[in-house]
Amino acid sequence: MGSGRTTHQLRKFRFERPQKIAAVLLLVLLAECLWVSGRRQLSETDYQLARCGREMWERPSPLAGYFTTCGNIHDGTLAYRAAGLPLTVERILRGQARTTSMWDMRYEAGEVKLLLRLPFMLAGLALGACLWWVTRRLFGNAGGYISLALYCFMPEVVRASTYPNNEILAAFGVFSTIYLAIGVAHALQGPKRKWRPRIVLLTLAMGFTAAAHLAAFAVALAFTVIFMAWVAEGRRAYIPTLLIVWVVGAFFLLFASYAFHPDAFSYVFRSAAGRMWISLDGARWFFANPANAAFTMAVVASLALYALSRRSRYFGNTAPLLVAALLMVLVTTGVESEPWLWALPFLIAFVGGVFADALETRGRRAFVWATALVLVAQAGLCVAWGLAVHTDALRAVSH
Repeated sequence: MGSGRTTHQLRKFRFERPQKIAAVLLLVLLAECLWVSGRRQLSETDYQLARCGREMWERPSPLAGYFTTCGNIHDGTLAYRAAGLPLTVERILRGQARTTSMWDMRYEAGEVKLLLRLPFMLAGLALGACLWWVTRRLFGNAGGYISLALYCFMPEVVRASTYPNNEILAAFGVFSTIYLAIGVAHALQGPKRKWRPRIVLLTLAMGFTAAAHLAAFAVALAFTVIFMAWVAEGRRAYIPTLLIVWVVGAFFLLFASYAFHPDAFSYVFRSAAGRMWISLDGARWFFANPANAAFTMAVVASLALYALSRRSRYFGNTAPLLVAALLMVLVTTGVESEPWLWALPFLIAFVGGVFADALETRGRRAFVWATALVLVAQAGLCVAWGLAVHTDALRAVSH
């Protein structure tokens, strides 16, 4: 019995054609990130995040470390720790003493520029893998390929994956949290032995999101409640108890990101990190950007198809559309952030779902050509954007 169960589990993880195509697309995204990162110099913000993150790992005391030299951090400690970790690891491996000189720290950061940005590239790749996994399960292979291809050739995704920032981390956290919550809601309909791993995984995802950005955590938590109440029919009585577990667990992980120092942790609640409002500026900027022109046309076409075709109006398409619609117009007034970037995976999932539905209609051939044109155009725009970044980098070096 045990041997048969193990064999069945191994079969579920076959690396077949769909997984190979997804892996190739993710490798293309990695190549884009490496190419752009190699031509982008470290900025003052990069140095600051690396310096503060290193102090978090090496001097966790608020009296001697980052909460005095770098100021109170209220936009999420996760990016700081991710940016500073390569410097700390390099120092330990080389057996070097702590660096107190800003000049020495800049030199060390320059030496490990790629490693300093690697955690954010990995976050971008993980978000892409998560997006493909979700859309393939919801919309089939076609929906998964379309969504992942759009994601991998999105200039804003490449940009956010090639410098230290909380935005790509928050985007990954929000997307994984909401879809894990939907998965838990479905699991509640089944045997209880399947609940525990999903509940634990969702707790970790919420803690990750909270450590990246408190506003992102609040949004993810709100949609967790909404979608679980929507999906978990007959099991809604479990939701309040589960929410207590998730919130307590998330805040414990957030407390851990502040090295368990109550004074530093309390600053999250005394700051304006979770303050939000509504504005069209982010959406207007994104859709007016020429580098996103092909994707913008795909969004417009998807909205039209969603409105006209009844087969497209179901939970799998409606859920990402609702999340994307809110995040596209959301702004954080207390700290600077990019909620429109958090919206991108959901918007891409919506486009992938609607396009996959269209490919199953009588006009399949026309939609195949239209989809191919959109993907080729978006890939071309992404390459053109990368060349523009390269040109700007050369100009910066020459000056």
